[in-house]
Amino acid sequence: MKHISILGSTGSIGCNTLKVVEHLGNIRVTAMAAGRNIARFIEQVVAFKPEIAACADELGAEQLERALHNLGAFVPKILVGDEGLIAVATAEHVDTVVSATVGAVGFVPTLRAIEAGKRVALANKETLVMAGELMTAAAASSGAEILPVDSEHNAIHQCLRGERSDEVRRIILTASGGPFRTWPVERIAAATRDEALNHPNWMMGDKITIDSATLMNKGLEVIEAKWLFGLDADRISVIVHPQSVVHSMVEMLDGSVIAQMGVTDMKHAIQYALTYPDRLPNCLPPLDLAAIGKLEFEEPDTRKFPCLALAFDALRVGGTMPAALNAANEVSVEAFLNGTITIDQIAEINRRVMELHTVERVTGLDVVLGVDKWARETAELSLAAASSTASK
Repeated sequence: MKHISILGSTGSIGCNTLKVVEHLGNIRVTAMAAGRNIARFIEQVVAFKPEIAACADELGAEQLERALHNLGAFVPKILVGDEGLIAVATAEHVDTVVSATVGAVGFVPTLRAIEAGKRVALANKETLVMAGELMTAAAASSGAEILPVDSEHNAIHQCLRGERSDEVRRIILTASGGPFRTWPVERIAAATRDEALNHPNWMMGDKITIDSATLMNKGLEVIEAKWLFGLDADRISVIVHPQSVVHSMVEMLDGSVIAQMGVTDMKHAIQYALTYPDRLPNCLPPLDLAAIGKLEFEEPDTRKFPCLALAFDALRVGGTMPAALNAANEVSVEAFLNGTITIDQIAEINRRVMELHTVERVTGLDVVLGVDKWARETAELSLAAASSTASK
């Protein structure tokens, strides 16, 4: 029996993980942590009976405990905040931690899981973007294994099974192009929140969906790929593939290209990470290429999607620049979702923070957290300036 814990159980990846658990039947969910969707978390705790349940705040914890008592259900150890996330990430007997929180909140608990020697099924790309050096060094020290859950990196992992790293020329990450792939620049600038959240292929949370619309999500994946596969920026490429059937590819030195294809459903990648190195039947329909009919590919347009270029720039600069970009992007995306800025201003704020950032070496957790705090404050100041200008 495999024992897992889930950081972010009520989000898209967390919910799909629980569906995979139900399908496989030989996995025990020992610990779970959720954000503020307490109604869904109550249902999950009742169904899976974890030993530890962590909530974002005291109010959520009180609601969870009261609901479980009223239902006569099993009441686990209930924890709150960062302490709860770290307890879920390092729970005794857990061998695999699914890191599925969104944004920097998952950084410290994921690092603690790696330091504890857990296998980490990583869907929270921000952790490697912020501090890839720390994460990979901790894994090398503890013997922890980091298995990617993002469909693109999961595909690369599958393509590289049995291949020698010195025979790899480059990896090619595919991008759907999001909802604005065919829009002119001027129309994108006027896009509404609902239009940006209308992804053509994937069902995801709000933040990652906006990142997909700006191609920042692909940019963050480029930075993540460096640390997962040990490749520099010039050996990582991005290609737009609207059908999202080819999840990513590896080009070998002899020109051979190995691609991983599958239906557009995250349960495949999640199950692969949970059962690796074994492959087991899943609950998904087979890929029907005849029904799809054609596969298209095109170069990404960084004039329309400047966030992708910013991510490549941050990777080439290195040090704390990716952490600064990630923090700025979280602030600017939230501002767009709240209606404070337009979607094209996300890239403007991100660029401004990068221009103001003095790059440091990533020597420890305190450095990363300090840069994260500085970048958020700087992005907020840029937002205030943009709002002031717009009101005149």
